[in-house]
Amino acid sequence: MKQELKEILNDFNKDKAKEKIAFKAISKIKKKSIDRIFHDAHESVFKKINCLDCANCCKTTSPFFRETDIKRLSKHLKVKTVQFIDEYLKIDSDNDYVLKTSPCSFLNEDNTCQVYEVRPLACKGYPHTDRKNMHQLIILTKRNTEVCPAVCEIVNRITS
Repeated sequence: MKQELKEILNDFNKDKAKEKIAFKAISKIKKKSIDRIFHDAHESVFKKINCLDCANCCKTTSPFFRETDIKRLSKHLKVKTVQFIDEYLKIDSDNDYVLKTSPCSFLNEDNTCQVYEVRPLACKGYPHTDRKNMHQLIILTKRNTEVCPAVCEIVNRITS
């Protein structure tokens, strides 16, 4: 991860009181406005931050794999679904399929993805700051500030 992105992540996460204030401010945004506010900040931040300079999500966390993701990836890799599950996945405490290991088995040295075109839906949508009904995703957004410098920047823009 580039040093600049590490600093964004560390600066945001070192001050829990500031984080609490930021998410309290977000919780007060009207539901009618929150999507537009998040989407505008998302677009602005991702004009400056390139995920390939970081890939911390791929290095530290796992998406959950839906049945359709597993079938699509198995087909792409030309293996049986059972073999794909045995080799790459485990069931977590929420009873979801997740990766057995970190970093992601499909992450290349240059932070690109070996299965990018067929990646899980959770990967396609990450960090989920440009989705509809953002008021329902605030807890997820807060968790993602622990992993993604772009989410930290988005929250900073919204609350400053």
